[in-house]
Amino acid sequence: MAGGKLSPRQKMINLMYLIFIAMLALNMSKEVLSAFGLMNERLTESNKATETRNNNFVASLNLKAEEQPEKYEPLKADAQKLHTLASNFDKYLTELKTKMTATVDDPTDYEVMDKGDYLDENFFKGDKLKPEGQEFLNQINTFRKGVIGLLEGKKGMQNIIKDVNHKFNTNPVKRDIGTQDWLDYHYKGFPLVASLTKMTQLQSDIKTTESEVLSTMLQGTLSSELSITNYTTILKTTKSAYFNTDQFDGEIVLGRTDETTKPSRVELTIDGRKLEESQYELNEGKVKLKISAGSVGEHKIEGKLIFAQDGEDIEVPVNQTFATVAKPNAATISADKMNVVYRGVPNPMTISFAGIADNNVNASAQGLSKVSGSKYVMDATRIQGREVTINVTGKLDGTTVSDRATFRIKDLPKPTGTVRGEDGAIKMQRNALEISTIGAKFDDFDFELPLRVTGFKFKVAGQPTIVVNGNKLDTRAKQALSKAKRGSDVQIFDIEASATGVSVILKKVSPVFVELTN
Repeated sequence: MAGGKLSPRQKMINLMYLIFIAMLALNMSKEVLSAFGLMNERLTESNKATETRNNNFVASLNLKAEEQPEKYEPLKADAQKLHTLASNFDKYLTELKTKMTATVDDPTDYEVMDKGDYLDENFFKGDKLKPEGQEFLNQINTFRKGVIGLLEGKKGMQNIIKDVNHKFNTNPVKRDIGTQDWLDYHYKGFPLVASLTKMTQLQSDIKTTESEVLSTMLQGTLSSELSITNYTTILKTTKSAYFNTDQFDGEIVLGRTDETTKPSRVELTIDGRKLEESQYELNEGKVKLKISAGSVGEHKIEGKLIFAQDGEDIEVPVNQTFATVAKPNAATISADKMNVVYRGVPNPMTISFAGIADNNVNASAQGLSKVSGSKYVMDATRIQGREVTINVTGKLDGTTVSDRATFRIKDLPKPTGTVRGEDGAIKMQRNALEISTIGAKFDDFDFELPLRVTGFKFKVAGQPTIVVNGNKLDTRAKQALSKAKRGSDVQIFDIEASATGVSVILKKVSPVFVELTN
C-alpha cells in the first residue's frame, strides 16, 4: 500500500518491529561493552609482561655499563631518557584510569560502563577543552616529541620515528563534512569501557615503542662494534727497539686479524716517503713491512688502509711510530698478558735488557720471584697500596745499566653469571633451562682462571626464592619452574663461585635473567 494510509494492524506490526530492533540493539550493546572489557583485560596483561621485559633490559644494560662503560654508557644514557618519558606518560594514564572508574563498584562489570560522563565533564566544556583535556593532549605530545627528539639523527630509527608519529598523532581528524578535533573524535560521548580500553591501548603503544627502540639501539651498538670502521691499526714488532743495522720486521695489523680482513688498497708513508709495493706484502690480514730500520731515532708510519664494504671504500687511518737505537740503554719490562698485575693470582712477567743475556740481568721487587731465564712471577696479594715498582739492573761490556717500571695493582674483575654459557638477559625454553648448567666467568680477562659454581638462588616470578646447592637446578627449583607461565621471568642470582689457586675473595657474581619462551 505505497503512498496510502496504514491500517491499525499495520501500524501495530511496525511498532512491534521497532521494539524488536531496539531490543536487538540493547543486547548487542551489552555484548560490545563486554567485548571492550575483555580486550582491556588482555591488553593490561600483555602490558605487564612488556613492562617487565623493558625493566629487565634496562637493569641488564645498567650492569653492562658498569662493567664496560666506554661501550655501553652512551646507550645507557639514551635508554634512561626513553624510560623516563615512557614511565611518566604511563603513570599519568594509570592515574587517569583510576579516576575514571572511581564510582564503579565492580571494575569488571563492563555492561554498566555504558556512559561517558566522566571524560565528557572533565575534558570538555561545550565545544572547548577544559585544562584536564588539554593536559591529556600535552602528555601525548610530550611523549611523541621527546621520543622523536631522542631518535632523530640516529641510524636505523626512521621507521620507528614514522610509527611514533602515527601512533601518537593528535592532529584534527578528517571527516566527510570537514575536520574534527582529535580528542572530540576519539573520546567525546564514548562509553566508559571504550575510553578505558583506548587508554590501555595507548599504554601498550608506549611500552611497545620503548621495547622497539631499546632493541634497535642495542642492535646498532653491536653492528657498530662489528663494523670495519670500528677497528684501529696496531704495530707489531719482535722487539721494542732496533739497531741502525737491523732489518725492520714490523707488521701493521688490525685488532681482528683473520683471512677475511684484508685491505683492498694500501696507501702508506714512512717519514713522509711513499711505500712502494715491493716494500710490503699482505698476509693473513696483516701488512708486513720489508724495509730497513733506518737511522737512529723515531720513525713515523702514516697513511690509510682501504677496505671494500657494502660497495663503499672504508678508510682506516694508520698513525704508528717505532724507534731505532744504536745500543740498549733501557730495560724492557712487560707483563705477558696485561699492563697491570692482579691481586690473588700469580702474574707471569718477562723482564730483560735488550742486548744483554738473561744471566746478566737482575730484577727485584716485593712479591717478585724468578722462574727461569727472563721469566718471572709477581704475587701482589700482600702488597699494600695500588702500585709496585720493579727495579732492574744489567751488565753490558763491564758497565752496569739500570731501569725501573711501576705497575698498577688491581683486584680481580667482577665475575659474570651464565646459563648454558650465556649471560645477561636471555630467552630460553623451559626444558633447556631445567637441564642447563649455572656457571660464572670473567669477561675480557686474559688469565686462564676457570670458575666453579657451588650454589645460587633461583627465583620464578610470583613464587618464593629457592636456594640451590651445586650448579644445576634441584627438585624444588624444577618444581617452581614447571609452574611458570610462558613469558615469565626467572632470576638466577647470589651465585657462589670459586677458583683454584686464587688467594682472595671473589667479588659478587652478576645475576642472569631468563625469559621463558614456552
